[in-house]
This record gives sequence, C-alpha cells and structure tokens, in this order.
Amino acid sequence: MTAKLTGSIPALVTPMDVSGACDEAAFERFVDWQISEGSHALVPVGTTGESSTLSHAEHERIVEIAVKVAAGRVPVIAGAGSNSTSESIALAQHAQAVGADAILVVAPYYNKPSQEGIYQHYAAIHSTSDIPIIVYDIPGRSIVRIRPETMARLAELPRIIGTKDASGDLVAPWAHRMLITKDFRLLSGNDETALAYLALGGQGCISVAANVAPRLCAAFQNAWAAGQLAEAQAINDRLMPLHEALLLSNPATTKWALAQMGRMTARVRLPLVEPDEETRAAVRTALERLELL
Repeated sequence: MTAKLTGSIPALVTPMDVSGACDEAAFERFVDWQISEGSHALVPVGTTGESSTLSHAEHERIVEIAVKVAAGRVPVIAGAGSNSTSESIALAQHAQAVGADAILVVAPYYNKPSQEGIYQHYAAIHSTSDIPIIVYDIPGRSIVRIRPETMARLAELPRIIGTKDASGDLVAPWAHRMLITKDFRLLSGNDETALAYLALGGQGCISVAANVAPRLCAAFQNAWAAGQLAEAQAINDRLMPLHEALLLSNPATTKWALAQMGRMTARVRLPLVEPDEETRAAVRTALERLELL
C-alpha cells in the first residue's frame, strides 16, 4: 500500500455533532465519499482533523473508523504526531495495531528541539513500531524546521518513507532529491503551491482543499501524473480561489464549507471558532465558482 502514497490525499476533518462530540456516523459517510470521489489516500487526525483537541480515545477511534471504512481501497496514513515522544510512540503503535498503512508524524512543536532532538524523536518512534513513517515539516505551526540534512539522515532509517512538506520552501523538494537516494515520497503540505512542488519533483499533496473538492483535486493530480500539464494548470487555476479562502481560518473554513454542502456540521472545538461573515463570504464565493453548492 505504501507504494500508492501519491496523488490527492485529503487531511480529513473530524466531524462533530452540535454538542461537540465526534460524529462517527458523519465521519464514516465522509470517508466513503472521499474514496468514491477519487481521493488516492486518506489522512485522519492530522492538523486539519483537530488532533490537538481530541482525547486519546477519540483520536484512536477516528483512526479505527478510517481504516474500517477504507477497507483496503486506499491507504490510510494515521496522524501520530505529538511534542511528547512517548505519546507519539503510543499513537504509532495503535495505528499499526488497527491496520493503518502508514503514520504522519509532525515535528515536535512548542519544545523547540535541536536537529539532533528531532532526529532522536523520529528514531525512537521508528525503533518501537514497524509502521512506515512520513515526516511532517510545518515550521509555521511547530516553530522548528527540519533541515534537508536532517531529513536525509532520517531517510536512512528503513521505514521513514517520505515527507509532508508544509514549509513553503520550494527549494526543499530539490534539496531532498539531491540528498536522498532511496525511493522517498515527497508530498506537498500546501495546496496553493502544490503545482510548483510537483514540478520540482513532488509526487502528491496532503491537502486541505481535497476535503471540499475531492474529485477536482484528484483530477488535478491525475492530469499531472499523466503528463497533461496544461490540464493540470487549468484545474489548479480553478482551485486557487478555494485554496486561498480555506487558508483564512483552517479547519474552521473547511468545516463551514462542508456544512454548506450538507456533509457535516460546522462545529469546531475551542480555541477554534467558526469563521466570521467576511471569511464565510469568501468561502461561499469559492464554492459557487466551483459549482459545489
């Protein structure tokens, strides 16, 4: 399954009911819809899935549902990140036990570890489980940046198989290709630069927008993979207003968009709040342009 970790990979939101509890039925329907719309793999309980405010039991349950509903049709990459190495190990071991195909592990946030500390964090997770690991570099949220040299060192570990790069640095995919000689998944973590990332050697995108427009995001990735560059660019141009609108306050914007589409409620957990009227207007305009309403 890990060979299939390319293309359009939504970082799934976690639906919640009006009381704020995880809406498992809505999540089951959402996972099935994502697969039927052509998403190539799924990431439950990442940043967009509000993992930071889910309990451990909720986190584990969402992974279990994603694996069950996917039923081998597409890979499931379970979020297993934490700024506590022992907590991340526990999440990794659970993901492996319930049948996830890989895990996504964010660079430890808030602690501000050194590059050696970052390496030892991932090495510890790697040594205590057998599941493939995708390294998530997002300095805008975690503060620390995983340097290309550290990524190359991590890639020497056999089950570290790729990176989700949300650094916004478009030199990074080139640097990773120059330093890493094995087959290593280069996945963009930014929808708005996904096309440029592909052009520099990327193989897909772990996407926010694919929550809302999964068919179109999959078509974009399919066009690029088929060498239909003009078609990929045209689809990217259509998607760009949606990318910009969702970035205004993700995941609140993404859930609000999905609520307008009848997929779930717009409920988010504090300290997140629903989008203000100006942001809602931008999201609605983007949805209407794509004929998603």
